[in-house]
Amino acid sequence: MPRRLTWLDVFTAEPLLGNQLAVVHDADGLSEDAMGRFAAETNLSETTFVQVPEAAGADYRNRIWMPHRELPFAGHPSLGTAVAVALARGEAEATYVQQTQPGLQAIDVRLDGARGHASMLQDPASFGPELDAGRVLEAMGLAGADADPDVPCQVVSTGFAHVMAPIADPAALGRVRPDPARMAALLDEAGQGVVYLAARAGAGEVRARGFFLQDGLPREDPGTGSAAGPLMAHLHARVGWERMRVVQGVEMRRTCVIDCAVEGEHVRVGGDVAVVFESRVAL
Repeated sequence: MPRRLTWLDVFTAEPLLGNQLAVVHDADGLSEDAMGRFAAETNLSETTFVQVPEAAGADYRNRIWMPHRELPFAGHPSLGTAVAVALARGEAEATYVQQTQPGLQAIDVRLDGARGHASMLQDPASFGPELDAGRVLEAMGLAGADADPDVPCQVVSTGFAHVMAPIADPAALGRVRPDPARMAALLDEAGQGVVYLAARAGAGEVRARGFFLQDGLPREDPGTGSAAGPLMAHLHARVGWERMRVVQGVEMRRTCVIDCAVEGEHVRVGGDVAVVFESRVAL
């Protein structure tokens, strides 16, 4: 049957920048095979499917798919989906509770026409093992000497584990050349998230790039909210930062701006969202 489709750009107020997202509404009854095939059809980093929730207290269930697998949780698909839901429900301001595999997350939404803003509290940070900076950075085409001397490479999660790879100089981001085999070995050991290369660029400012593997090949993500949250927690623990603004996706011509702040044991991650178009899809 035809289902409502909302196409958005997340972490930007201007369409055709940011991180793209397709949201399929009223997705109950869709098989996992159908969701996976449609995610492959869009060929976006993520496509989401809004379903009736199974958990008490949730407003909707958010199924998040990459072109090749389902994700337990992700940042920009959570924020963008909340804006799409508000648009579909005709609500200019709301707080929704979404259900994902890790549990429930509250998301605050404001709409202004075809633009919106969304933010959410991610799960309390979980700090995994520290990693050898030389090994991590060499897998990304850099050298151990590029590492940030004050912030170690480490696996950190606020709902989804990623490899934090802090570097000292933002200019080094232009030299990143991921090695598929080394990157695969690193992620197999550390988790299936992204390698998040981040350089402090001033007080509360960070430049970042995030890479994941798809079909064995490195692919870059324009804006990774589920990694920006762990990075905020990491920098808070190591250098005392309380808030930051991450600029990501510059090298892809899809600039994303991600705002992060520490709130108690949680990190709030948010940004602007632009609606590109709405349509129907036969699924």
